Amino acid sequence: MGSIARLRKYFWGYTFIVPAAVIFILFLWMPIVKGFVYSFYHIDFVKGNSYVGFGNFRTVLHDPDVWTAVKNTLYYMFLCLIIGFWVPIVFAIAISELKRFQGFVRVAAYLPNVIPVVVLYGLWRWLYDPVGPINATITQMGNDPIAFMTDTRWSMVSLVFMETWQQFGSAMLIYLAAVLSIPRDLYEAAEIDGAGVWKRIRYITLPFIRNLIVLLFILQLIATSQGFQSQFAMLDGGPNNATLTYALIIVKYAFTRLDYGSASALGVLMFLVLGGLAVLQHRLSNNREGN
Repeated sequence: MGSIARLRKYFWGYTFIVPAAVIFILFLWMPIVKGFVYSFYHIDFVKGNSYVGFGNFRTVLHDPDVWTAVKNTLYYMFLCLIIGFWVPIVFAIAISELKRFQGFVRVAAYLPNVIPVVVLYGLWRWLYDPVGPINATITQMGNDPIAFMTDTRWSMVSLVFMETWQQFGSAMLIYLAAVLSIPRDLYEAAEIDGAGVWKRIRYITLPFIRNLIVLLFILQLIATSQGFQSQFAMLDGGPNNATLTYALIIVKYAFTRLDYGSASALGVLMFLVLGGLAVLQHRLSNNREGN
């Protein structure tokens, strides 16, 4: 009787949840389950699928391009951390210290984030062009121009700089909200005690946003491990596979080689690794809440 009464009480709530749940299952969990299933099959839409066991996994693990993609992805993640991870933190702290024009600077810092990617890629292709403004400045300083897009040493670095410029605004706003939530009394007391800007940042700001930094660090690892869009749109994995990432080689297996089984196997391996990172992030969150 209690269950029926509860069902009647929450009937309309359940009614509104059902469509979202159906969409969630159809377009998220069913593809995941099918990906696991297809990873054990050779997919042929004409002759039919044939079971190959772990053959797809052996195929991809013995493909040198896959290991190149893994290495490039790790390199991309590393570059994003050392080049881009600290930028929103620095901007958030710097903006929080401003006494005037804080609102204008917030908007200016976030504007690159709203630029459509088509415009963004066209803009940076022009900036990175051998006769573009960046190389023009370099040559005026007496140095040789840099082949940002065609030199394997610079191609991935160039993409990371472009993405950092575009995307740091959203993370910056999150950090800024956390910094501005710190009680002002702490800063005022520190100023009375003679603490300068650097000491206030070191002993007040950073300890208060430490948990947020750890959370966004894990989220950035997960996001950058799936790097695909700029590598595909700007260079299609080139030059000489220098920007071939793991997510990009999955796409190439599926839509260039038409080997959907091996592409599914690659996706399963990525799912397991990212699932491990998600579990790590969850445990870190629980530990922080426990403390």
